[in-house]
Amino acid sequence: MTAGAPPVLQARGLALRYAGAASPVFHDVDLDLARGEVVAVLGASGAGKSSLLRVLAGLQSATAGSLLMEGAPLTGVHPRVAVAFQDPSLLPWLSLERNVAFGLDFTHQPVLTDDQRRMRIDQAIDEVGLSHARHLRPSQLSGGMAQRTALARCLARQPSVLLLDEPFGALDEVTRSDMQTLLRKVVADFRTAAVLITHDIDEALVLADRIVLLGGVPGRILGQWQVDLPHPRADLLPEMGVLRLEILTRLRAALRVVRGDPALV
Repeated sequence: MTAGAPPVLQARGLALRYAGAASPVFHDVDLDLARGEVVAVLGASGAGKSSLLRVLAGLQSATAGSLLMEGAPLTGVHPRVAVAFQDPSLLPWLSLERNVAFGLDFTHQPVLTDDQRRMRIDQAIDEVGLSHARHLRPSQLSGGMAQRTALARCLARQPSVLLLDEPFGALDEVTRSDMQTLLRKVVADFRTAAVLITHDIDEALVLADRIVLLGGVPGRILGQWQVDLPHPRADLLPEMGVLRLEILTRLRAALRVVRGDPALV
């Protein structure tokens, strides 16, 4: 995070426990997000990554801790927080353009004039490179185009925070690489703060300014790493070998604890 810049999203001591559960899903999570920053949250399956994202999105209430959005308590969904999942969840009866517009009229969204609405939709579609396909239906889109449409739907809301839950996991390697490049462009152009949930260390290294490892029983932050390398980084993975090995070692140690093997994290 840039020195002196206030975080756009700030979590302190966040915990989530489901009714009747023996232990929390995660606990004691502190996290600051700055504008223009991509934070990757790594962890094995069941570490609480997606649950943490739902709490950060205001879709689920934490059972402990505080969450501030631009300095004000976040108590539910917020018009400046947008979420994208692995499934683009496009409405099949709507065109690409209308899918991008979907959600702008929700009750928690600001009221827009027709001109403001059109400007937001056009800007979002242009940003993801789909102006030529704006009238197509989801059945006519490739997997990469569908995910770009889902990203444009988020951008139309002009978010301060963009939360992504393994959005590229179902894509082929080439399309996935293209989407990773697009995400970095979007963050730079919109100056949004982005949280990327992933289980892929290499994806985190390629995309993130900071990597957070979530794990243990219950889930907690086991380590954080700053990645101070220029973009694009796809050809720099060998240079990140030491950092990759350090993260992988911590992740393996966390998995041994989850499985009941003797290990210290």
